[in-house]
Amino acid sequence: MQFFEWLEKWQDERPTERLSEIIAHAGGPQNTAVFCVDMIKGFTSEGPLASPRVAALTHNVVKILSAAYEAGVYDLVFAQDAHTADALEFAAFPPHCIVGTSESEPIEAIHELIFFDDMAIFPNNCLNALVGTGLVEWLSDRPQLNALIVIGDCTDLCVFQLAMGLKMRANSAGLASRVFVPTDCVNTYDLPVEAALSIGALPHPGDLMHSMALYQMALNGIEVVKTIEPDTLSPRTD
Repeated sequence: MQFFEWLEKWQDERPTERLSEIIAHAGGPQNTAVFCVDMIKGFTSEGPLASPRVAALTHNVVKILSAAYEAGVYDLVFAQDAHTADALEFAAFPPHCIVGTSESEPIEAIHELIFFDDMAIFPNNCLNALVGTGLVEWLSDRPQLNALIVIGDCTDLCVFQLAMGLKMRANSAGLASRVFVPTDCVNTYDLPVEAALSIGALPHPGDLMHSMALYQMALNGIEVVKTIEPDTLSPRTD
């Protein structure tokens, strides 16, 4: 179809942003935040929803978190699935990332960052990290934040919900906040039709769902970019 040909070209032609320019436009690092979504073991290395596509994000995600911290961005959020054993979400997905299990833990590469303990951590029991977690209140306490970078997984699920929620919240309040999603720092899982039917699940073509979610976010004013180039590549060690 003509649209899908256009969509592929559109995605390939996303612009590159520099982290320093995003920060400068925001008025400084104190006005910038990075939201890392669901880079946990249950989506990268173990459990029924683990995906190599998500695990492959690790390097880029760690790089942007480290570069942001090095640049003085200290409002770093880590949103993580941490479901109750009877979570209603399990009607749509197999049980995963239950509170207290290793699946709900951050991946080692993030947990080992020297600033991990300084990150604001928000466990969530549904796809939207803004619901029932305290994240809305955290944002309300930081009205100066006007450049919001969202990274992690899954593009069409938790990333989409958070990025859209951040943008719609800003729009509703008349805030000129910029929400960024770099395509090299987000991805989603792939579940072909045959495999889905064999386990009684809905098919989930990863490439298509990833691209369509990026398009939907852009359609709603989110700045979908190819990458956000850091101005420093190594984390602080002091």
